[in-house]
Amino acid sequence: MGRIAQRIPRAAVLLVAAAAALPRLVALGIEREEILEEYVEKSDTFARTLVASGTFGFLPDVPSAYTQPLYAWFLAALYWPLDRSWVVVGLAQIAIAVATAFVVLDIGARLGGARIGVLAALVTTLHPYAVWHDVHVNREILDGLLAALVVLLALMAAESRSRWLALATGAVAGLAILGNARLVLLPLVLAPYVAWRVLPRGRAVATALVVVLSAVLVVTPWVVRNDVVIGCPTITTDTRALWKANNPATYDVLARGGWIDDVPDPPGVPPWPERAAAISVEAARAVDECAQAAFYRDDVFDFWRDEPGEKARLAVQAVGMLWSPVLSVAADESGQQGLAGFAQRTVEPVYVVLLYLLALWGAFIAPGRFVVLAALLLGLNTVMAMVFAGTVRYRVPWDFVLALLAAFALERAWLLLRERRAGASASAAR
Repeated sequence: MGRIAQRIPRAAVLLVAAAAALPRLVALGIEREEILEEYVEKSDTFARTLVASGTFGFLPDVPSAYTQPLYAWFLAALYWPLDRSWVVVGLAQIAIAVATAFVVLDIGARLGGARIGVLAALVTTLHPYAVWHDVHVNREILDGLLAALVVLLALMAAESRSRWLALATGAVAGLAILGNARLVLLPLVLAPYVAWRVLPRGRAVATALVVVLSAVLVVTPWVVRNDVVIGCPTITTDTRALWKANNPATYDVLARGGWIDDVPDPPGVPPWPERAAAISVEAARAVDECAQAAFYRDDVFDFWRDEPGEKARLAVQAVGMLWSPVLSVAADESGQQGLAGFAQRTVEPVYVVLLYLLALWGAFIAPGRFVVLAALLLGLNTVMAMVFAGTVRYRVPWDFVLALLAAFALERAWLLLRERRAGASASAAR
């Protein structure tokens, strides 16, 4: 905060902090115990098991790789010294939301000055969906912070042409992958961006390799752990989620407001790790996660090869769901009642449509180096939705990119309004 305050007035920093914290404190006070009871990410179970037994899995002494580890580690770091409670989780995630707003503030200030930074941070942190979602047990809270850090570091690395900043960019991208396996291609997108202004050509290639290899180094220990303990080198064995998003039943389930969890299981398959853990310790021990991962992955590849038209239809549907200004998954809506539900059904769509329009305008005003990065990152998120599935909660961690573009449009709109008022005042004086 001190570093940001050197370039931005303290009042602006405090404004952003209040805008990030206060609405979420209200949401936390409304939800309270419900945040640990409804729509809880399975990382919560992994975190509790890790704290209780030292095992990363659903059950003690039954190790698993059935989720990306970062958010479970984050929760375990809270539960171990402070115990598990809605206050602990809620306040910690509000702190993450404040940190994210500060990073966006810094990005905006670097791109266009303090006013741009404040506008971008406010648009990001006052996002109606994020205010509600950030206080619940969800891994997207870390996705948003790491995404913002990646953008900040990538911009700094590209501007300074520093290999140390390239190293930091790749390392944070590696952490982002440990939080969300769908970001596995992120270092490959960042590497050419960071290196494109570096000369001579050989040094540019070396800088790009630094980005990729530093991400690989961060991810490798976890992949090796899974190879040694689980039996296969992977980030997660949950390819069943990919299968649920890629089979002949998926389109109709999503079209009627369901989610991929509602896709019926193929007949005769053994229980997956989460299901087996709910049955018994013996059932959990009998699961071969690597064999199951290979089975579902092969089924997905067969689906893509045998039914390319259906996959294309799913890809179009995923893009629509990702970028929809309204919630397209009934399960998301059912968890938000009262004031939160009203905001999601009314305020959220208006907010997002305005965000899109302002971001589009801002893309013609913002510095070209950021517009290129924004297009790369938003394009990657869209492509991964086409491969997997799309929903609002997968987009929201990256909406700060749109907010940064929108900030330039808002500043331009304000300047145009001032000029018009000044012109009107001058005419009246004559």
